[in-house]
Amino acid sequence: MTVITSAPPQAQTSLDIRVRLSVMMFLQYAIWGAWLPLFFSFLHEHRGLTPLQVGELFSIGAIGALVAPFIAGQIADRWFNTEKFLAVSHILGGLLVWQLANVVSWNGLVVFSLLYALIYAPTLSLTNSLAFHHLADRDRDFGKVRVWGTIGWIAAGIGIGQWLLYHYTPAGVPAAAVRASQVAGMADAFRLSAILGFVLGVFCLLLPKTPPQRGKTQFAPVEALGELRKPALLVLFLISFPIACVHQFYFVHTAGFLGTLPLPGASAINRIFGVGGGGLMTIGQISELLVLAFIPFFTKRFSRKTFLTIGLLAYVLRFAAFAYLPHAWAVLPALALHGLCFGCFFFIAFMIVDEMTTKDVRASAQGLFNLVVMGFGVIFGNYLAGWIAQASMHGTEIDYSKLFGIPMFICIACLLALVAFYPSRRAASEWTPVVGK
Repeated sequence: MTVITSAPPQAQTSLDIRVRLSVMMFLQYAIWGAWLPLFFSFLHEHRGLTPLQVGELFSIGAIGALVAPFIAGQIADRWFNTEKFLAVSHILGGLLVWQLANVVSWNGLVVFSLLYALIYAPTLSLTNSLAFHHLADRDRDFGKVRVWGTIGWIAAGIGIGQWLLYHYTPAGVPAAAVRASQVAGMADAFRLSAILGFVLGVFCLLLPKTPPQRGKTQFAPVEALGELRKPALLVLFLISFPIACVHQFYFVHTAGFLGTLPLPGASAINRIFGVGGGGLMTIGQISELLVLAFIPFFTKRFSRKTFLTIGLLAYVLRFAAFAYLPHAWAVLPALALHGLCFGCFFFIAFMIVDEMTTKDVRASAQGLFNLVVMGFGVIFGNYLAGWIAQASMHGTEIDYSKLFGIPMFICIACLLALVAFYPSRRAASEWTPVVGK
């Protein structure tokens, strides 16, 4: 087994590097959070696509994650500085996502969604690997940096919600006309995403230099695949696939679901979060801030398996509330469970992938995990979300009890599988690379 080296536990990452990495994360997730929660409503209500067609577009968008481990990971691990690759990717991505605000034909939407996915999706894993490369202590420092990605998502979501409230919410007209104006205005979410992409593309040139590494094989993804012989990684990858599938139900359908709920004090809520549903969903990201802030205090006390179990239990409870308790008093707290879902499952999973793989293939290993959760998981998840939404429609209404009940039972099955098959702390540590030698 390859032995890796890292900075000793007492080493400190400089404030300058932490600030730059934090700005990178803020912009990386603001780009995504600006448009993703509104994509379904914009295409279904404004462009007139069926739920199944929207699901197909979401799935097409995931193709970028399929090629990420084999192209972006190879480039970053073997050929090209990661920060330069990110700079080029985000500038090109900004040009492409701007066009999604204007494209109306089905073929055009397919082409631009595919091209944008090929550009943007690989950057998700590469920002993680770049941050891990420059942080002295992943348990202590990664949460402090990654939390700024959540802040970026919140800022973009609330910003777009406020923009829709003040620029696309006419007074004195029927509710249907108000909604039509708001969903048409969601095109501006793509334009905001593009502007943020241009900014991040330039900023990436100021990131710490992250050169490629020499490894045992010329093709890094092949070497990274060999890491899956470790039981903890294998189980993690297998469980992450169905969880990534059901994760899409939250992002695709929650904004529309929230629009069907009578909210007490709706005008006050709108003044804070804006309209359209995307802003209100940032309750989940706000809770994510708290979870990511507290995780570093518990990573040395609790096993990785404990964190993953808490995350899956949060998934079960959130979908149960959406499916069977469609009332504001249950749904709004359930939105806050997103922090535990992401923080205790996917955030910890990123750490597991990094700490259990060797240094020269970490970008490719993160890319392979991205392949599972952002590639196959998103593709099948979006098809599943679109197909179940189509099957759950009664006229023009969606039966959200059926729509969210199915992913709840999938999460229960994954929770049971994790408890049964994921190795204990001691067993997993036997496969973890030795640090500090």
